[in-house]
Amino acid sequence: MTHEHDTVVVDSGGGSSMGAILGIIGVLVLLAAVWYFALGPGASPSTTTNENNNTVNPPAASLPAVEPSAAP
Repeated sequence: MTHEHDTVVVDSGGGSSMGAILGIIGVLVLLAAVWYFALGPGASPSTTTNENNNTVNPPAASLPAVEPSAAP
């Protein structure tokens, strides 16, 4: 009697390494965003002030011109 043996090779594809790389990149992006908004330039409050001290001096009211009267 002869025995036939079939060999089956299963290729897993190595997909876990791509997931690990994407996970590391995602964590780095998240850390960069937290740093920017919590500690970096995005954390400083705005220094813009809206103080408009505009003083308007209207012209003084002038008296109407008086015509000289004719002297007799």
